[in-house]
Amino acid sequence: MKASQFFISTLKEAPADAEVVSHRLMTRAGMIKKLGAGIYTYMPMGLRVIQKVERIVREEMNRSGAVELTMPVVQPAEYWQETGRFDKMGPELLRIQDRHGRDFIVQPTSEEVVTDIARQELRSYKQLPKNFYQIQTKFRDERRPRFGLMRGREFIMKDAYSFDRDEAAAKASYQVMAAAYRRIFDRFGLRYRAVAADSGAIGGDLSEEFQVIAATGEDAIVYCPDSDYAANIEKAEALAPSGSRPAPANLMVKTPTPGKSTCADVAELLGVPLATTVKSLVLATDELNEAGEVVRSQVWLLLLRGDHDMNEVKVSKVPGLDASFRFATVPEIEAHFGSKPGYLGPIGMKRPVKLVADREVAAMADWICGANEVDFHFTGVNWGRDLPEPDLVADIRNVVEGDASPDGKGPLAIERGIEVGHVFYLGTKYSRAMNATFLAEDGKPAPFEMGCYGIGITRLPAAAIEQNHDERGIIWPDAIAPFTVVICPIGMDRSADVKTAAEQLYEQLLAAGVDVLLDDRGERPGAMFADWELIGIPHRVTIGDKGLKDGQVEYQHRRDAAATKVALVEALAFVKGRLAA
Repeated sequence: MKASQFFISTLKEAPADAEVVSHRLMTRAGMIKKLGAGIYTYMPMGLRVIQKVERIVREEMNRSGAVELTMPVVQPAEYWQETGRFDKMGPELLRIQDRHGRDFIVQPTSEEVVTDIARQELRSYKQLPKNFYQIQTKFRDERRPRFGLMRGREFIMKDAYSFDRDEAAAKASYQVMAAAYRRIFDRFGLRYRAVAADSGAIGGDLSEEFQVIAATGEDAIVYCPDSDYAANIEKAEALAPSGSRPAPANLMVKTPTPGKSTCADVAELLGVPLATTVKSLVLATDELNEAGEVVRSQVWLLLLRGDHDMNEVKVSKVPGLDASFRFATVPEIEAHFGSKPGYLGPIGMKRPVKLVADREVAAMADWICGANEVDFHFTGVNWGRDLPEPDLVADIRNVVEGDASPDGKGPLAIERGIEVGHVFYLGTKYSRAMNATFLAEDGKPAPFEMGCYGIGITRLPAAAIEQNHDERGIIWPDAIAPFTVVICPIGMDRSADVKTAAEQLYEQLLAAGVDVLLDDRGERPGAMFADWELIGIPHRVTIGDKGLKDGQVEYQHRRDAAATKVALVEALAFVKGRLAA
């Protein structure tokens, strides 16, 4: 491609609403153009990146044995009504009606449609296993679309769905996809981690997220530097403290703490470590009648160490809280504890509550908690002596840096990541809801065992930029760069020698199968270099009269601090060597 034939439109300044690096740089580099909130046009330079991502994904999906199809963006609501998702999904599901008043949705994903295909087309166990995938536009009506392609409303996703005869076969299909995903992300040339993820209401352990490592990532990734253990923060287990609980060493004392309503403030006032304090979180569960009216509520008190945070996913697995829970209202809190929030604790409550202690708290002695009276806390609190043992002990906190790894191979570390892929074992959730069955070997109908597997095609370039950029612009990995090599001739319109050398090298690289662009626009060197550094082409060859007099050109990788002089006659071999490195 020659630059004069292509469309290049760069900006010196990013728009005011661009909050993260990828949004700013993609807009400045002319890769995306905003049409509406969370809706973008993929401009020619950005589309080339997206197409390269798609090609890698498509090649590895095909290699894994998956079969490509395309399902409609607009889908009849009746299929979503079969699974209940038409009503259960919130406003993120865009619902529309046609001219006849019939309900439709704009797909955020396609489990219902692909399950309908399976129940019509896959009639026998002899047709299994089967994996269908598509690379297709999706729409999710985000409340606050932001960060450009990182959290847009319209996006492109690769979604795949496997169908198997039994759980063992489904788990084998899952492993095939997990291996394919590792090949895909290896080819992208990005630093990533595959981390164990929570499986939600479906249960089980077969769920992994693929996270691109970036300091700006929204997700916390927990890993052990000394082993292969990795999980997202919701999934990572906080082990129970080793050894027995220490014996009490202090008497319980009601201690004045005027105006100190947080654990941090109390610890500072008393001159003690924050880890000796215990925070109280009050939840509630509701019992409903057939009309959906609340007939009874149960209040729960959760105790966590003052320097720890509650993990809502873990709490949702605690027996009694696993159906649903909410944070208690202020009237409920005052009725049960006789105090306003900030001074709550498990001693001297006005009404009984269900008491759940985190593993760490259950092993503590001589701890500090609220006294259920404004401006007072208890110090020297001990289980058994000052209050009964908790009703339940569970892992309900987020792990922190330095916690022991669940695999016993060292301490945990935490880094930030951006989720760009997810593999997930579904089981029979959709096949049972839609009565999707096949004839098993015993001649009886059986529901399909399913898995689903997604990759955010348009999110991935944004994640790549969050990981790879500097003050000058983007630094693309070779595999997904819009162009791999750019030739920058200085004064091409004024020098026949420069023009000849540039066009010859351009033709040679094209013939060698290199994705090369020749900048024949006649721009000044400073403007030309600024464009390509912003856009992030990884390899640049500069050709000028001065160098040609010595039979040389200059090569510079986007990450290099300085250019390298290369003999013109060796330029092709040199560039090919750098591409192969």
